[in-house]
Amino acid sequence: MSELELAPNLYIQLTPAGAYQALCSPVADKSRRFLQRILQQPTSPSASKEELATLMESDDYAKNLELLYHCQKLGWLHGIGSSIQAPSEALEDILPSLLSAISETDKVLLADEQGFYLSSSGFPHETAEELSALSAELATVHARRTGLLANNLGLASHAWAIVDAYGFSQIGFWPLFIGKHRFVVAIAGIPHFNRDHFVTLAWALSIRYCEK
Repeated sequence: MSELELAPNLYIQLTPAGAYQALCSPVADKSRRFLQRILQQPTSPSASKEELATLMESDDYAKNLELLYHCQKLGWLHGIGSSIQAPSEALEDILPSLLSAISETDKVLLADEQGFYLSSSGFPHETAEELSALSAELATVHARRTGLLANNLGLASHAWAIVDAYGFSQIGFWPLFIGKHRFVVAIAGIPHFNRDHFVTLAWALSIRYCEK
């Protein structure tokens, strides 16, 4: 991989797939730690030798380039011409619109590990409370059966869903692991994690809750 070179004057920005990869599991390998550190920055970091060394906590420039190329090849990040600033608005002000944008049905909520919802769109208050409690119970079940799911069946995902007769999700629960915190996005119908709004959501939550 010695032929790898950095393109000049670019900044690193995560794609929606990269934002999901960064937060979808509590197991942090080198790639995931790198993606998570990008989400902790106040602005899009520059694609420079010095910045990569800081983000990857390594002075091995060749290996840093290989990791950057690996993440780019998998579609987790891309280069942009100018730096983007992290969301500066209060989290409670921007959560409703961000959550609504990643749900086809506009029925979505964000819950914490205790089973309380931080923000909800489209669900009545009582329904949001019950779904948030259910998300915490599902996390307990998943932790109890992780040996079966991950080791025996090879299912690395932490997400759960209630499906119809055709196998389509009626409501799904997707955990987001940020620092020591575990959040859950519950969505009725088809999720739209492939939108830039999800990157903004992941960035805002990481800035707020991830310990530096």
